[in-house]
Amino acid sequence: MLQQVDHVTAGVEGLQRVNEFVVKFANVNGSGSASANALFAKAVLRMGITATPRNIFPSNIQGLPTWYEVRISEAGHLAARGGGVDVMVAMNPQTWDQDVKSLEPGGYLFYDNTKPMPPEKFRSDIVVLGVPLTEMTNKAYTDSRQRQLFKNIVGLGALAALLDMDTAVIEKLLADQFKGRDKLISANVQALHMGLDWVKANMDCPIGLTLRHADSVGDRIFIDGNSAAALGAVYGGATVCAWYPITPSSSLAEAFTNYCGRMRVDKASGKHNYAIVQAEDELSSIGMVIGAAWNGARAFTATSGPGISLMQEFIGLAYFAEIPAVIFDVQRAGPSTGMPTRTQQTDILSCAYASHGDTKHVLLMPEDPYECFEFGALAFDLADRLQTPIFVMLDLEIGMNDRLSKPFQWDDSPAWTAAKS
Repeated sequence: MLQQVDHVTAGVEGLQRVNEFVVKFANVNGSGSASANALFAKAVLRMGITATPRNIFPSNIQGLPTWYEVRISEAGHLAARGGGVDVMVAMNPQTWDQDVKSLEPGGYLFYDNTKPMPPEKFRSDIVVLGVPLTEMTNKAYTDSRQRQLFKNIVGLGALAALLDMDTAVIEKLLADQFKGRDKLISANVQALHMGLDWVKANMDCPIGLTLRHADSVGDRIFIDGNSAAALGAVYGGATVCAWYPITPSSSLAEAFTNYCGRMRVDKASGKHNYAIVQAEDELSSIGMVIGAAWNGARAFTATSGPGISLMQEFIGLAYFAEIPAVIFDVQRAGPSTGMPTRTQQTDILSCAYASHGDTKHVLLMPEDPYECFEFGALAFDLADRLQTPIFVMLDLEIGMNDRLSKPFQWDDSPAWTAAKS
């Protein structure tokens, strides 16, 4: 295996950069890779280096290609990459050709060479890093699911050695993630070092792209827009949520449930000062919201384009009956149910003029998680002030991807007094 790697990479000078490159993971949905990929991004952040991850995934449970891309930038750039990929972690034979093609000249191709790829599947201008991940995990584990899950952590350890990452940071992340479950912590740390030790013993490392501790993250927090909007709803005084699951908005209602469990339970009596209902469909959810708002509660629903289409009549009712309500629309690609895991801002017009009458609605359009929090709270004040439905227009990109954000601040000035209830 090492002979093949030497042959493919002979005479190629790899890219040389510190804290400024793009790493992309190519995996199969349902393989357990998402957790390991997120660990990588969080470890970069804990080393003080700005990182912007982007999850590209299909709308099925398992079996189809998925990608996780991390732009690493000590300079602080948060936008998606402008050029190609610098390090490709290619774990999906289905997408091999396009993954290899996306690499910059001098880029690094990391793959599991337990079953080596033929020479014609490589490029002459890239550096190939083959590590026998499957072979190592098959020797260490007998359970098939353990082999699959721990292969991701072994791969993370190998990548950490190649990029010269601070493995103590990853170990601390694993301890935090599995707090109270010591066996899982030790098992994951063991798998991490399995990959780390193999690379250090068998390959020249680190490669030309390396990570060094920096201070570009500062006091910023790492959160997705849906969670930020849900927290904003709590601070905005929302006590009722009625929703029907639909990608990419479901995690907003789920986050609101978690926040309410921490912040809206009376410590003395244990009473829950909130109501959350998973309705039988979108029509029922908006109907419950309007009913709750009619009775004086601050209420909202979370949905996406197809849900907005189904809610038109009830939105019109709330508008003409002057009922305050909030609708979080986490937009996705259309038409209808076609592309639930792709991003578009497809609902602007359908929300601006929702219903079947002469209506014009207020739309709030957050640009980042901080504004998701801010607008998530502001929407309820505006709904009360204007006595009408208010739309908060997120999309899949901002809603479901973690981003660095300045810490949230709550303003208790008079403009917000209505939200104190």
